[in-house]
Amino acid sequence: MSQSALAIFRAKEEEIEKKKTEVRNKVHAQLGRVEEATKRLAEIREELEALTDPMRKEVGIIRKRIDAVNKELRPLGQSCQKKEREYKEALEAVNEKNKEKAQLVTKLMELVGESERMRMRKLEELSKNCRKKKKKILTKV
Repeated sequence: MSQSALAIFRAKEEEIEKKKTEVRNKVHAQLGRVEEATKRLAEIREELEALTDPMRKEVGIIRKRIDAVNKELRPLGQSCQKKEREYKEALEAVNEKNKEKAQLVTKLMELVGESERMRMRKLEELSKNCRKKKKKILTKV
């Protein structure tokens, strides 16, 4: 009895496997038909698009090129803005240094002028002292 039950069980398993195989084959066949229908629909859609707008393909190509150029422009624009900021910062630094230089030159001119005046006073004093000494020497002689 157990052998007959085992045989029945195996027969049912084989039947289930056959049905699985049949269903799998039907699904694959239906998938193939669906793929073919999809391809045909895509071809029909392309033909319809070509009929509605003959320039559409060229427009699409140009749009793609515009998008590509925009992608290239973005980093260039950012780089340009960064360099402009750097330029402005450098220009501000140069202007600040020029102001500082002008102040230093002014201060230097003041110091040189004051130094010249002091030297002139000293020379005048020395000259007066020399004259006085000369007069003393001349008066003594």
